Amino acid sequence: MSDRGHRVMTDRPPLLSVRECREDLPGPRSLTEIAHRRPARRLVALDDVSFTLTSNQVIGIVGESGSGKTTLANCIMGLHTPDAGSVRLDGQELIGMHSPARRKVSRRIQMVFQDPYSSLNPRRSISQALTEPLRIHKIVKPGHEPAQAAELLERVGLRPEYQSRFPREQSGGQRQRVAIARALTLQPDVLVADEAVSALDVSVQAQILNLLQQLRTDLGLAILFVTHQLAVISHLADQVIVLYFGRVMETGPVVRVFAQTRHPYTQGLLAAQPTTTSSRIDRAPAIAGELPSPLAIPGGCRFHTRCPLALPLCAQVEPPLVEVSPGHMSACHVLAPSSTNKADNAVDQQGGQG
Repeated sequence: MSDRGHRVMTDRPPLLSVRECREDLPGPRSLTEIAHRRPARRLVALDDVSFTLTSNQVIGIVGESGSGKTTLANCIMGLHTPDAGSVRLDGQELIGMHSPARRKVSRRIQMVFQDPYSSLNPRRSISQALTEPLRIHKIVKPGHEPAQAAELLERVGLRPEYQSRFPREQSGGQRQRVAIARALTLQPDVLVADEAVSALDVSVQAQILNLLQQLRTDLGLAILFVTHQLAVISHLADQVIVLYFGRVMETGPVVRVFAQTRHPYTQGLLAAQPTTTSSRIDRAPAIAGELPSPLAIPGGCRFHTRCPLALPLCAQVEPPLVEVSPGHMSACHVLAPSSTNKADNAVDQQGGQG
């Protein structure tokens, strides 16, 4: 694995393994480019992202809009095909897998989306939403689907009589519980939650997070939780991966990363979180300036144009992702001292070549 990759250290064998995943997406075209039939410029959505996820583990993926969080989730789900890298489930490569085999494996990875209303067919009752995948995939014996659907509803905290209702007859929290129940119909090993609580009220968010924590305990689920809310990560996740323009800025155990932050971007995200206490996070440097264009990502450390601690070196050399404490990795010339030596060597080498 390259220096820029990231590996979550664990003694358990990986259930899901992502290695050096990269994806470029077509950017918007100007009128001039369209008139001259020029191809769309490519923007980097993911840049060498690597991690492993084990059974009964929760990894949080955080970052601002455009950081590559949802793109990463889509690559894992097979909705996007990465340009490079590997996605393996129990050692089986998913990228390039033919459709029949992929459909069989995809049962083991299910997704919960941000908007529970748009992810449910408004014309189908809750019973139909739950029993159809049970019947198609023959999860239970014919005729046992309604009973299994009732059991799934109870597992997510809804009464069996909810089966006769339609999505419009439920609150946002109830609809998200149904969406989770539907994801569980195929008995997955991995649950990918893409901003699954961001559209809910704070009190309802806590209920859904507690539900996911309970499902993790009861079923041994591995969860990849995509969010921009760091408070959610601290409540639910074991590990956190901080993305910025498709690159891993910092990663490691949640408690260690949030208590001993070693990247200015993570510090800025933490400082932006609402809090009622005066703490180190309140005094951390805030993120300055606007996001650069994804079509013109800065060279060197791509965060240096907004970083309050940036050095001249940061604009010249991209910092490698290095271990700053056991399992805790950061890509920063300033706050991850061991990366500075590598960067100085890189500058010397460039000078020698010149």
